Amino acid sequence: MMVGMLDRRTVLAVGALLATGLKARPKAGDGWERAAGIVARVRPPVFPKRDVDIRAYGAQAGGRVLCTRAFADAIAACVAAGGGRVIVPDGRWLTGAIRLQSNVELHLEEGAVLLFSTDPALYPIVATRFEGVELMNYSPLIYASDVRNVAVTGRGTIDGQGAAWWSWSGSARHGWREGLPNQRTARIRLFEMAEKGVPVAERRFGEGSYLRPNLIQFQRCDTVLIEGVTLRDSPCWNVHPVASRNVTLRGVTVSGLGPNNDGCDPESVDGMVIEDCTFDTGDDCIAIKSGRNADGRRLALPSHDIVIRRCTMKAGHGGVVIGSEVSGGVENVFAEQCTMSSPDLWYALRFKSNAVRGGRIAHVRARDITVGQVGKAAITCDFQYEEGRNGPFTPELDDIVVERLKVADAIRVLDCQGLPKAPVGRMTLRDCRFDGVREPSIVERITALRLDGVTVNGRPVAKL
Repeated sequence: MMVGMLDRRTVLAVGALLATGLKARPKAGDGWERAAGIVARVRPPVFPKRDVDIRAYGAQAGGRVLCTRAFADAIAACVAAGGGRVIVPDGRWLTGAIRLQSNVELHLEEGAVLLFSTDPALYPIVATRFEGVELMNYSPLIYASDVRNVAVTGRGTIDGQGAAWWSWSGSARHGWREGLPNQRTARIRLFEMAEKGVPVAERRFGEGSYLRPNLIQFQRCDTVLIEGVTLRDSPCWNVHPVASRNVTLRGVTVSGLGPNNDGCDPESVDGMVIEDCTFDTGDDCIAIKSGRNADGRRLALPSHDIVIRRCTMKAGHGGVVIGSEVSGGVENVFAEQCTMSSPDLWYALRFKSNAVRGGRIAHVRARDITVGQVGKAAITCDFQYEEGRNGPFTPELDDIVVERLKVADAIRVLDCQGLPKAPVGRMTLRDCRFDGVREPSIVERITALRLDGVTVNGRPVAKL
């Protein structure tokens, strides 16, 4: 959308807005009162003042002695006593899967390193999700299901040793080569099972399937906190709250450039605050989801009421992302005061779906986002993602307002590609500045694009 490079579709979209009388500038901060309400109602859990040290249950530091049983026994003792903190002291602690229970805070003291084993046999088969589809598979490294008041906190590090798992993705870049096992066949089989309505209990994977577990997953939990810890090299997604409510992610650092190393994937979440976190990832930094295809429509659990603020995004496919597994819908997402920059960050704001996913994304607000460099466009709205138009479902994206987005270096401002029967809906860019722009925007099929106080390379563009 450089000066002199507005394409005909953009001009027609702006003209359509004028023709319908939408000339009044919406008041600044429109919709943000809901964000304040979300922050007020999403409160972290409170635990009894009781500490249970894993060393009292046989845990040995050094990273060589397996401590899985010690963690399980310490958690059980904490629950039996009425709840509290399970303490992981300074040192390296080797373990398999850890399963948390209600009223338990797993607390990593400064210098503590949770070193997760690379032996798949130490991750029992549990009910979980893989790329938005329910199944029975390896337990996430830290897992909780159907509990309340639960947390992972502290100043320690959780190391997933992901490089040992990454070749399962089938990516040569991450260690796979001809003759090695990979997830491709199992992944296709899982998606086919979901489309056919195979009961979840019969979607049994695990050994021989090579579907990687996520690092932290809270499933159908109420009142969750993840605070302060550093997450490093997850096998797959890092933080994955699923069908949970009242979730807080605060002051967490996520680092890992492996395949599908998303930083945080709220999926079918009701009420979440993500604040003061840093993401340096091999995939999307934050990607909001609500189930994939038939499974997302069967469960019909949208993600809604999510606030993202004061976060830093480095490498990643997108900074703040919604999609692509959004078949259950996403509404009321707010992002503000974030900083993003990396030649390996593709987009600042990214929306993605297609005619197989379907789903409605609506009521998204972003303001005061500062971007140094992105590798592609500042904003993308992509209905051509993966299967693109080859499906019977209609993706929707509507009521997007972006204010005071400042970008120093982007190839283009906007890459917006709707479908012939599913144009992108209303989008407003207000008081935004884009510099270092070298190519025109791609704008295909958008119902209403409003540019209000937007400059590109120092010059106003279609100021209304």
